[in-house]
Amino acid sequence: MTQTAKVYGNALYELAQSEKQSKEILQQLQSLSQAFAAEPAFITLLSTPSISKEERCLVLDRSFRGKLNPYTLNFLKLLTEQDKIRHFHGCCRQFRLRYNEDNNILPVRAVTAVTVSPALRKKLETKLAAVTGKRVEMTYAVDPKCLGGVQLDMDGARLDDTVRHRLNDLRNILKNTVL
Repeated sequence: MTQTAKVYGNALYELAQSEKQSKEILQQLQSLSQAFAAEPAFITLLSTPSISKEERCLVLDRSFRGKLNPYTLNFLKLLTEQDKIRHFHGCCRQFRLRYNEDNNILPVRAVTAVTVSPALRKKLETKLAAVTGKRVEMTYAVDPKCLGGVQLDMDGARLDDTVRHRLNDLRNILKNTVL
């Protein structure tokens, strides 16, 4: 994440927090981030120097006025006017980091070989919440290459208790064993 994204993301978060609108703005930023990822040409349009800044901001107004919180819309305009709109996704990540920190939320990504049952999901989430003391927000992915077990990505760390990982460890031990 760039320093620009951190500065702008923090500034928006501070404003949203002071106005008690951080949850609403976070939801809007997440939706916009997904939409912009699906249509990267929109970000390209907003950063095209051959189109005046006024016209680019008019595009934002026509697209989002009345649909977004005024702070979110003005944030998009500010990034566009300052030629920083390419940092939008990083700003969203920084905003989310600050929101999670202030609300004691731990995002966790679980990867398993098969779909996890609702009962097992609840058990895993409860256990992680008890161990970390945080409210856990889980996302699940299926990767048949795991073969079994679970891989957890959280707080920049990976806990890998998959069969594939154990087999790789065993392979390395056998490879380094002198006979």
